[in-house]
Amino acid sequence: MTRTTSFILFSLALGTTTACSRLADVGQAPELTPMAQSTEIAAMRSPGLPRFVEPERPIDQASLWTGARGSLLGNRRAATRGDILTVVIEIDDRAEFSNTSERSRSGSESMGIPSLFGIPQRVNESLPEGATLGDAVSTNSNSASAGDGSTRRNERLTLRVAATVTDVLANGTLAIEGRQEVRVNFELRELIVTGLVRPEDIARQNEITYDKIAAARISYGGRGQITDVQQPRYGQQIADILLPF
Repeated sequence: MTRTTSFILFSLALGTTTACSRLADVGQAPELTPMAQSTEIAAMRSPGLPRFVEPERPIDQASLWTGARGSLLGNRRAATRGDILTVVIEIDDRAEFSNTSERSRSGSESMGIPSLFGIPQRVNESLPEGATLGDAVSTNSNSASAGDGSTRRNERLTLRVAATVTDVLANGTLAIEGRQEVRVNFELRELIVTGLVRPEDIARQNEITYDKIAAARISYGGRGQITDVQQPRYGQQIADILLPF
């Protein structure tokens, strides 16, 4: 069995298995991800780094205002594992590229065999009158190609999502992850945000913009009946990969 045949059989088996698993979802709305299995819940349940608590001073007991975390003037920014902050995503990117190329080539070749070991002369004797092998071979070619391509992209995305601090690195950087799922009828929209942020970049409103998130991974998609219709069938995807034309 050749490698190509094995790949085709494996692809067909995989497509059949996936199709059978999707048959169970016919007429059913997409299932939401259980919250108990999320990374955010795991970060909140596990003990984080101990918070630094300033020792209470006698003068603080006589003041109406304190710097405690839960007070009006306290710092309520996310700082330890399990804390929650708001990620503001406002993407408005535009890109435009234009390329033009042109190429032309021409060539001609001719070859005659009037004196090739006397063969043409001998053959000419047996040919009808007026026929000759003097110019037995003659070739010429001419090719030209021109291309013009342009790419234009315009992407705009405005979202707000709550993210959880899942880890605090050795240098104090916070690893965050946020996940939001919204189901409307039989279509599930899913938003995932992960990345690394510096505590000093978090605003006093406990918010951070996406352009201050290092290694940001933002995914906005969905699954359901509409997404399923928009995707090509597995057989078509396999054919697009295997067919050379």
